[in-house]
Amino acid sequence: MPVAIALVVLVLVTWLVNDQFLSPQSVKDLMLNSTILVILAVAQAVVLITRNVDLSVGAILGIVAFSVGAIFESAPGLPIPAVVLAGMVLGGALGAVNGVLVTVAKVPALVITLGTLYVYRGVLSSWAGSKQYFSGDNPRAFGRLSVDTVLGVPLITLLALVVVVAVAVFMAYRRSGRDLYAIGSDPEAAGLFGIRVQARVLLAFSACGALTGLAGVLYASRYNSVGALTGSGLELDVVAAAVVGGVAISGGVGSVAGAAVGAVLLSTITSSLTATRVDKFWQQAIVGVLILAAVVVDRVTAIRRANKLRVSEARDD
Repeated sequence: MPVAIALVVLVLVTWLVNDQFLSPQSVKDLMLNSTILVILAVAQAVVLITRNVDLSVGAILGIVAFSVGAIFESAPGLPIPAVVLAGMVLGGALGAVNGVLVTVAKVPALVITLGTLYVYRGVLSSWAGSKQYFSGDNPRAFGRLSVDTVLGVPLITLLALVVVVAVAVFMAYRRSGRDLYAIGSDPEAAGLFGIRVQARVLLAFSACGALTGLAGVLYASRYNSVGALTGSGLELDVVAAAVVGGVAISGGVGSVAGAAVGAVLLSTITSSLTATRVDKFWQQAIVGVLILAAVVVDRVTAIRRANKLRVSEARDD
């Protein structure tokens, strides 16, 4: 996979420039910094594969992360698995709203989710106001999720790996998952073959919301504070990670594993440029170049597929 090769080359070059880049603490930080984005990229990939997009993921993450603080404030003794489940249910519900609007109104997901982005962000701003919840306000065991390790790997990173594997297996081996690829390739043809397009698209948005909810819970554990601006602007990084990882914005092509690697690559680029003391502006510019390159590759690949299909059909005739 070209993205994986680029990741390895980036890490090696940075290590040659700064030999502390692969120190145990630096490697742990790299894993922690990419964990949230990996889960979000996997969630976004599920929607992108259906030829849709969800721009509200940053706002959903913010609402869930803030709700975690509110839950622990009112019920500090609540078991952590219950809080995780509550966050996923809340995220799934918000994602389902997106799915219903997209399937019922038949308006492009780009427009719908841009609207819900502002609605959800407005709800969070109204709810949170100037209030913030800090990591010290949460139970100590909850904060340990992003501190404790197993064989040097942070617990939340292991959880992210479980998510990647589970979603990848679902997309590859479950009929519902394969249906999402068929819908992304040609929605009308998928409908003619008996696939319940609207139900599957709703499933994709709901799953995206639920995984974003999980990311929101982990965000509250990972970072020092959550408030009205939590997750702001994150949706652009999420889409970029999925696209750079090979998920076609035109739908029907890509994998959640590729999206996860794309997320790790983007996170590593930021850490790498910081380690080599490159100006922050260039960090953003390089990410922009990667997005443009991924879009160009996606378009060229789509044209080649179309040409091969036309040649194949001509030979059959």
